[in-house]
Amino acid sequence: MIGDLAARVGEAWALAAALQLALWLVQQRTRNAGIVDVGWALAFTPVVALFAWRSTAPLAAWAPIAAVVALWSLRLGGYLVSRGAAHGLEEGRYVDLRKRWAPHAGRRFFVFFQAQAALVGVLSTAFVVPFFVAPWDSGWLRALGAAVSVAGIAGEALADAQLARWKRDPARRGQVCDAGLWAYSRHPNYFFEWCVWLGYAIHGLAFAPWGLIALAPQALLLCSILFITGIPPTEKQSLASRGDRYRAYQARVSKFVPWPPKRK
Repeated sequence: MIGDLAARVGEAWALAAALQLALWLVQQRTRNAGIVDVGWALAFTPVVALFAWRSTAPLAAWAPIAAVVALWSLRLGGYLVSRGAAHGLEEGRYVDLRKRWAPHAGRRFFVFFQAQAALVGVLSTAFVVPFFVAPWDSGWLRALGAAVSVAGIAGEALADAQLARWKRDPARRGQVCDAGLWAYSRHPNYFFEWCVWLGYAIHGLAFAPWGLIALAPQALLLCSILFITGIPPTEKQSLASRGDRYRAYQARVSKFVPWPPKRK
């Protein structure tokens, strides 16, 4: 069993690595490293298709989670493409990295792209077990997990749409988005992204003890959001571009979990 799981995760990593290699070659020409995010998001669709192809468990055990993973992957990847991550101007954080890594930016971005591929392999452990193990529950844990993930996908899509609508209004240029979900959390997109992975973890509990491995990816993602690649650099960039307006927003609105804001 351990060997089968390790082999599938290794294949997921290799598949993502091939995709990121192709995208790294693209960014060498376009000088837009934001395409790495598109590759990271979309990689989970072929990964889950690979798991389905190599599955030994009943279809009912893995079909729901496979559908949810593909829905999340395609929605997020499509949103990133529409936002310009694969074309147009390079996002500020990647512009900064390109300057800091010069004159060896190409090589360092190659390592960065491949690190994202490795992360796909690691995070695929959140949903690999149902493809090889029959569940013990009567279906309620799997239904709950899928519901939490779908709610997370819907919440993240709503937060993204509200932010995009705000940015399209010329009168609000330079202001801080505090409409809709953004009035209750400074990062509702990150919160609902974590909810998606929390749903995978709940779903995995129906396949215990092997399914307990699904608890690790959501914890890893949460730590990354809170302390590494998510909120810290986003808030740093927001403070640099919006200054005191963003400081006032920080003082009033919850950092992560949606919560009623303090009075202005």
